[in-house]
Amino acid sequence: MPLKVIISGASSGLGRALAQHYTGMGATVGLIARRRALLENLSSELPSASAYVADVRDTIAIQAVARDFMQRHGCPDIVIANAGISRGTLTEYAEDSEVFEDILATNVTGMVNLFQPFIVAMRTSGRGSLVGIASVAGYRGLPGGGAYSASKAAAISYLESLRVEMYGRGVSVITVCPGYIVTPMTANNPFRMPFILTADEAAERIACIIRNKTLFAVIPWQMAIVARLLKLLPDFLYDWLFAKAPRKPR
Repeated sequence: MPLKVIISGASSGLGRALAQHYTGMGATVGLIARRRALLENLSSELPSASAYVADVRDTIAIQAVARDFMQRHGCPDIVIANAGISRGTLTEYAEDSEVFEDILATNVTGMVNLFQPFIVAMRTSGRGSLVGIASVAGYRGLPGGGAYSASKAAAISYLESLRVEMYGRGVSVITVCPGYIVTPMTANNPFRMPFILTADEAAERIACIIRNKTLFAVIPWQMAIVARLLKLLPDFLYDWLFAKAPRKPR
């Protein structure tokens, strides 16, 4: 039987590449995105997929998507929480508080909202994978990116908690921490992005991680080394190195 896959943030970037990958292999795919025009454009390219205009911050809307998909196709095999946003933020600016809230609501609470309505069905069937797209940005706090780093650190910890909760239930919880990927999210970064992947390359590697049920993975492998080294740096040295580093624009 073909795989049944749900993907949030499907309208562009990595989500779009994942949608194209899984429909290309004959999977039954549910596409979730908040930007109607982009989603309709993708849906026209992938007519076999089911498209849902919904914001992962909207619990009621996501529950309705889950009900519709499961009524039509049954319990999904893979649910990929890919929806995410990023903007430069500085705590000193009062107007950035709303940006912090949006980033955390999308990148963390949105992941919870997406997984929640599928868990009982997956646990009952004793199978399936819940996949969270985190980031190496969650390893340490990046200057000018406090909201994004905090959201990804929270996502990593949340996914670990969920993985333990699902232990022995047949449901895999997979954490993927990409480095830099060529997407609209990284288009305006004013700094060099080492080991950057195209969205298609990243999607292929993530699909392999999911297929192998690797519970925690960093892509590409070079970024895993960089992230671990940064984590090991003493605070005084990390602070000195990154205090004047280029920052994501607000």
